[in-house]
Amino acid sequence: MPEIVVGLRGQVVTRVTADQTAAALGSGDVPAFGTPALVALVEAAAVNALAGRLAPEETTVGTRLEVTHLAATPVGAEVRAEATLVAVEGRKLTFTVIAYDDRGTIGEGRHERMLLSRDRFLAKLAAAR
Repeated sequence: MPEIVVGLRGQVVTRVTADQTAAALGSGDVPAFGTPALVALVEAAAVNALAGRLAPEETTVGTRLEVTHLAATPVGAEVRAEATLVAVEGRKLTFTVIAYDDRGTIGEGRHERMLLSRDRFLAKLAAAR
């Protein structure tokens, strides 16, 4: 199994759809790429950075995200999010995240994920019901 090391990078590309707008997501009333969609995109980039590096019984969950949404992006535009692993502290993985559209940077921040046992997580989730 490859190691989880500082410097791993992942990215995700999407084309903004009407269901990703602030108006559709309830985070505002404008037809622009919504902050909740930006959050999901940068988290997906961090997950992609770890692709092929986790044992089958392992997973990660997002535990913290600090993001600044810097610019509006219209429906139909392409958005790319990138995540770079900058720290590994035991099970805590810290990423810098940045998102772009064709005009430049639209968002940036830091994201933390926790490495854990998938089965233990699912057992705790089931017990919480």
